[in-house]
Amino acid sequence: MTTAPSGRSSAPVPVLDVGGTHVTAALVNPATSRPVPSTVIRGPLSSHAAAEDILDTIALTALALPSGHSMRWGVAMPGPFDYATGIGHFAGVGKFESLSGVDVGAGLRERLTGRSERLCFLNDADAFAVGEHRSGAAAGHDRVVCLTLGTGVGSSFLSAGRPLHTGPLVPPSGHVHHLTVRGGPLEDTVSRRGIRAHFARLSPAGRDQHVPDVREIAARATRGDTAAAEAFRYAFDALGQALAPWIDRFRATAVVVGGSMARSWQLIHPALTRGLASAGSPEVPVLPARWPEEAPLIGAARWAQGVPDAV
Repeated sequence: MTTAPSGRSSAPVPVLDVGGTHVTAALVNPATSRPVPSTVIRGPLSSHAAAEDILDTIALTALALPSGHSMRWGVAMPGPFDYATGIGHFAGVGKFESLSGVDVGAGLRERLTGRSERLCFLNDADAFAVGEHRSGAAAGHDRVVCLTLGTGVGSSFLSAGRPLHTGPLVPPSGHVHHLTVRGGPLEDTVSRRGIRAHFARLSPAGRDQHVPDVREIAARATRGDTAAAEAFRYAFDALGQALAPWIDRFRATAVVVGGSMARSWQLIHPALTRGLASAGSPEVPVLPARWPEEAPLIGAARWAQGVPDAV
């Protein structure tokens, strides 16, 4: 398990949420654990750019924040990444490959001279989970599984508010994307590309040169397109089946779901709960995130402050 730093400050906590297409910077009020709305800055970011360009873009977004904040930053980053050292390990994953082997922490500190003392990195799905546990749908649950559904499946297994990454109670590295289902990697089925591929197999519309994106497939499903509805059902039933044994083993009392795909809750929730039930999972509530946009920022701030024993 990554150890969170200790220490408290009454100054606003600066945070960064780095994604494949965007970077968000904000100041989080430590008294309320909520981002200060006027400080939230979101800008485009290309995960296929050169390393110097990526670091420049992240730093420029960070430097746009008002001064007077804590010198300890919380930074939510996608994996694979060494969160203890701040070094990227993105080789062969199709995103941020120019950062593979790069000391991202040193690069950002150099660019944030006078504005940072320490960068506290954590996985983006873990940041979402810690944020939802602090003041969202996961609050009050000692053991909870949090999922982020977007291009792929992000996940975090929280025990007493801390991500658990090792041991027999969680999947490898504490992330469900390492699991297999229906004879292949989970993300072959439960992902943007998996849903689009399944829709293409089911629908004449999907066999055109232009396969609709997931948002359009969801819209078609809500309008009664049976192929589109089945593409969603197939994917999230599979996610439930893959997740069920780990819900049991981890003794989770809730599953909290966020990410861009969670906007299609009316399609995802019934399929996911059926998949869990069909695989014999104990009955647990499956809940939408309360703060889907803010949770990673809240979680990154908590990490930078030092997550206490009782969050």
